[in-house]
Formats: sequence, C-alpha cells, structure tokens
Amino acid sequence: MSSISEKSMLPSRFLFGLIIVSLFVLIFSSLLLLQVSDNSFIPRSVFNLIPVNSTSINSKPNARSEQIKPLFISSEAPPEHTRRPMRSQEVAGRNSNSSNKLGAYKRRACDSNQALLRVYMYDLPPEFHFGLLGWKGSADRTWPDISNPSQIPPYPGGLNLQHSAEYWLVLDILLSDTPNVIRPCSAIRVHNSSQADIIFVPFFSSLSYNRHSKILEKEKVSFDKILQDKLVEFLMGRDEWRRLNGKDHLIVAHHPNSMLTARRKLGSAMFVLADFGRYPVEIANLQKDIIAPYKHVVRTVAASNSAPFEGRPIVVFFQGAIYRKDGGAIRQELYYLLKDEKDVHFAFGSVRDHGINHAGRGMASSKFCLNIAGDTPSSNRLFDAIASHCVPVIISDDIELPFEDILDYSEFCIFVRSSDAVKKDFLLNLLRGIKRDKWTKMWERLKQIVEHFEYRYPSRPSDAVNMIWEAISRKLSSIQFKEHRKNRYRRSQLKGETS
Repeated sequence: MSSISEKSMLPSRFLFGLIIVSLFVLIFSSLLLLQVSDNSFIPRSVFNLIPVNSTSINSKPNARSEQIKPLFISSEAPPEHTRRPMRSQEVAGRNSNSSNKLGAYKRRACDSNQALLRVYMYDLPPEFHFGLLGWKGSADRTWPDISNPSQIPPYPGGLNLQHSAEYWLVLDILLSDTPNVIRPCSAIRVHNSSQADIIFVPFFSSLSYNRHSKILEKEKVSFDKILQDKLVEFLMGRDEWRRLNGKDHLIVAHHPNSMLTARRKLGSAMFVLADFGRYPVEIANLQKDIIAPYKHVVRTVAASNSAPFEGRPIVVFFQGAIYRKDGGAIRQELYYLLKDEKDVHFAFGSVRDHGINHAGRGMASSKFCLNIAGDTPSSNRLFDAIASHCVPVIISDDIELPFEDILDYSEFCIFVRSSDAVKKDFLLNLLRGIKRDKWTKMWERLKQIVEHFEYRYPSRPSDAVNMIWEAISRKLSSIQFKEHRKNRYRRSQLKGETS
C-alpha cells in the first residue's frame, strides 16, 4: 500500500511544482510589463535590485556600464511641489561647498513666494542710472528693454568696470520682471513697497563719480553732486524712507569716493561697498553693510587651462601703482625689498599699452600674487588674482572681504601682517617655504570658488550677483532682529498711553 501511495503522489508533486514555477514566471513577466509601461506602482527599491545590462544598479559599475544610462531610473529633478525656497536663516548656515551648481539648476520662473528677497526698486529718472550711460528713453519710459541684450547700454570698460556692481544688480532686478527668464530666484522685484523685504535705490553712484565729479567750466558744482542732492531730497520725502529712517533701503556706493556728499545724510541705509577705508564707523560698518567684490578686469582662466605648480615659474607677482599714500606706503617698502629677486616680478603697471593683458598673463604664470593695501585697504588686484588662479597674498591689515561669513579665505589666500611683510627676507622665506602639495590644495580651492566673483547677466547660481543678494538677505535678518527687540515694550507702552 505504501509503494502505491508514493507512486500516486509523484504526479501531484510534479503538478504542484509546475504551478509554482508558472506563478513565478507570471509574476516576473507582470513586473517587467509594469516596469515598461508605468513604474509608479512599484517601489523604487524593487528596481534597484533588477539587473541592468548584467550589472546591478546598486553594485559598482565597470567601465562599460558607466557609459550606459541605467534603465527606468529618472535623472530629472524632484517635482516642483517638493521644493521650497531657501530662507535667509538657511543660507546663513550653508557651507560654501554645497552652494547651488549650474548643473543642478532647474529652469523655472520665479515668483515672490520662491524668492529669498522681495525687492521694491524706485523708478528713478534715467539721469540716475542708464542715462549716465548715454541711454535716452522715451518720455514715458524709465528703463531700457533689458529682455533684448542688444538694447542694454554697455558699461564703460577699463578700470570703470571694477566698480560696476550697481549696474549688474539693477539689470538682475529688472530681468526678474521678464517672463520665462532663466535666473536664480534669490531676488525678485515687487511693485508694492509694503510687500518688500528691501527697498533698492537704483543710482549708478560709482559711474556718476568717475564721469561727473569734476566741476566743468561755468559750473559752480559738479553734476555728480547735483544728482546726490536730488537723491537725498527724493528719499527724505518718501514715506518708505520715513517708516524706518531708511534702514531697509539699499544703496550701492562701491567706489570709495562715490556718494561723498550724500553718505552722511543717508548713512542709516544699507550700503554695498568695496571696503570701509573712507567711511567713519557710524556711517558704514559690518553690522549693517555689505562688502561686494570688485569686477575683475583680467580674463578668467579656464580651469582646464590653469597652469599647475610647475607651470608657474614666477614665485611672487605684483604689477600696479607703487607709490601710494597712507596705508599704501608699504608698497614702496616692499618694492625695494623684492625688486632684485630673480623669481619675483614687482613692477609699475597701468592700463595703458595693454597693461591689463600683460598683468593677466603674468598672474596666470605666477604661484603667488601680492594684494597690498593702497590708498584704501582693498583693490581689484585680489579678484584679478582669483580669476587667474594665482594664490593671493593679502598684506592689508584693515581689509574687509566679500562673503566672509560663508567663505573661509584662509583656504585659498595667504594673510601676512604689514609689520611682518616689511621685515627683510620674511615674505620670500614664507612663500618659498610653501610646498607643492599645500599650494596645489589652495589652487584647487581657487578654481572652485572663482564663480562667486563673476558678475553675469543673466545671473547664475553662486555668481557675484546672486551671492550679493544672499548676503543682503543674511544682513537684513540681523537688522530685523534688532528692530523686533526694540519693539518688545514699545507697543505695550503705546497701548497704555492711548487707553
């Protein structure tokens, strides 16, 4: 009986096994069909386990599989509804290494809910901005058509460019009004001042100083001073200014001599400056003001063309004005210490006779570029060095640096106190003692951060325009904090007086 029962069970076991195999094939086929047609119902973890081209997506790919885009895995950015704008508190804590990269930049329109800053910009007459560039609009037009690059008045070249920050910021805000434009959502223009985080005064003050500060024949005052006086009168008459005594206003005065007559009356506003060298502390200081980079005048060296340690035969490079006054007197002392050294280029230079091109080539062939205090603590030379991937050596005790709250300059710059720099052999021994590995690390970092000092139109993530807006947002947050603290008891006292 037992042998008969065992024989009768064999077909049953075979049928059972066949059914199991068939079910497995059916399930696997269904998975593949769903995968091809619509993967929304299948967890992503399932696809991570499915071999693609004989290689699991989770396994380390070989050289051949790296060239093949994995099937069924989307490379698109996260859906729009899963994103949210970065507010000022988050930006302040952001590490510069994790700043937005162009490759991850999603092309989308901006609105006031996405923007880090809502900016109200006064519609000042053209004589304050593009009129200074020779633009003549119609009687009913305040701004040029910036959606068409050929219609944008160009900014004058040469050394004028180094103080052009206001030009790039105004263009960026105007462009935020243009639909379907590709730009970061750091700042966007609003047309109601009550909705704004900051109120922007679009005065090309540096250009006004450079071109119109001299008193011409038959004139009693310069056109630059006339514009400053008009600006003060305009702002003092605005409700927006009176509301907070101008503390939420933004004025760009990047040239150290710009806004000379108006700055004291408008000192409660937030300034965008090159440094504090010619400002008393009650008018300009780090608590409320922004340090913005100069626009470098040499060409940016492409990372792929940047010469490494061995390809830079000049150890120390400086080219510029040597005889300066005040804090810049150190240039003359260093000149006599270094001028006869064989691997040092320390020479007078100017923009004449292709001086900018010569300086650019020299910096790109040098390991270290000196940034020495001149008539003011800062100079454009620092940013020319960064664009050339030449490690800057900063000899300026009172210098203030752009974006230093999120950038660690010690990673790509050498700082030397003025009192040490003028000691015989101190500077050269220091720089010649820096070995290839340490220099290369700083050189690599320069290539990473150079984008933060590029002014562009349209602006891009992490460029100078975007970095300035983010710096304003961080500064504005601290100003609002102080204002809110002042209001702790003010409102309750007002209620007591009226009750």
